Amino acid sequence: MPFQLTINGASHSVDADGDTPLLWVLRDVLGMTGTKFGCGMALCGACTVHLDDTAVRSCITTIDSVGESKITTIEAVGTTPAGKKIQQAWLDHEVPQCGYCQSGQIMSASALLASKPQPTDADIDDAMSGNICRCGTYVRIREAIKQAAQSGG
Repeated sequence: MPFQLTINGASHSVDADGDTPLLWVLRDVLGMTGTKFGCGMALCGACTVHLDDTAVRSCITTIDSVGESKITTIEAVGTTPAGKKIQQAWLDHEVPQCGYCQSGQIMSASALLASKPQPTDADIDDAMSGNICRCGTYVRIREAIKQAAQSGG
């Protein structure tokens, strides 16, 4: 079945079953491999993308549920004000270790900053609680989010 998706500001026509997870459309059909597969059950956050500026897990989001929503992936999050600040803070704090989870971490953090420019520690905990980092870079992640929030904008 054909679907028209708006991804990173561009229109994409895809022919797939409606129950196909958005993750597989992004990675396998469109070749956007920045969004990672982690668990397939929305538990780890590696597959996080934005639907209309809200962080969602693309491994359980079917393409027939996307509708007219605008999808933003890690490939374009740096073009948003919050995403740009988060990416710079990630570099400044040398957040990634192995890096596998980092696209999902950045997507969750930038959605947080876009909705709450001055997040509290509780806001950060809540927004990032669904993102798992096997390398344990949580302290650097928190520092980077706080720096991005302080950078104004």
